[in-house]
Amino acid sequence: MDAIHERDIPRGLAAFDTWRTAGLRARAAGVGDLASRLSIEPELPRPVWAMAVRYALYLLELKAPGQGVEVRVAPWGAIKILDGPASDPHNLTPPDVIELEPEVWMRLACGLTTWAEEKEAGHISAVGERDDLSALLPV
Repeated sequence: MDAIHERDIPRGLAAFDTWRTAGLRARAAGVGDLASRLSIEPELPRPVWAMAVRYALYLLELKAPGQGVEVRVAPWGAIKILDGPASDPHNLTPPDVIELEPEVWMRLACGLTTWAEEKEAGHISAVGERDDLSALLPV
């Protein structure tokens, strides 16, 4: 699964930088307290969100290649990362699956929040033995 087409990587980088800059501005405005950081969701056009999410997933793919864990950020992308048992040929889903909302994924990818903070807030759905990506974040 490719998170982003090669031709879109420059647009993805620009979208990621736009999202991160907006997120950092929002964090500065909220003085960085946890409640403020957990609610960062910049108002950006939908195409910017989509490209930023896909680019951040692409960076994670580069950092941790493999087929053992599926990371889903609906509606804009899903990737498989890390070594381990691959998907069942009948099911196509590996035993470890992590699902995130786009705003949660982007906060984590940009380092605005931590895995533990988002998990504690109930923003991460993770099934399987490898249900913690904290060592790989931010991207």
